[in-house]
Amino acid sequence: MFIRLLILFIVIPIVEIYVLLQAGEIIGLGPTVALVLLTGVAGAYLARTQGSETVRKIQLALERGEMPTEELLDGAMILAGGLTLLTPGFCTDLAGFCLLVPVTRNMIKQWVRHWLEKMSSQGNIRIYRG
Repeated sequence: MFIRLLILFIVIPIVEIYVLLQAGEIIGLGPTVALVLLTGVAGAYLARTQGSETVRKIQLALERGEMPTEELLDGAMILAGGLTLLTPGFCTDLAGFCLLVPVTRNMIKQWVRHWLEKMSSQGNIRIYRG
């Protein structure tokens, strides 16, 4: 757990700073700042549209009396993607966009679902099925 926190709070920001500095050297300060701002605006728009669509799907599933498990997983991933895009940097922006774009989110969702099932079978977490 310590290693994961170390990576999250130290290694990732160092990589982001390095990539931003390299981008600044290659394309200049202005374009680098503009790209960071553009990815933030585009990410906010994408998170808003995907989030609204997911909320609508959750409401429809609940109206039908179904448990919206897939939609809730989508919602959690959209939230994580939106939060990741708040961090300035190109690497975290790429990760955020991967969580927001439905095609890549579905690929990641398969991995998350498999991981959750593995954790459940090992008794580390409990999954209640409705």
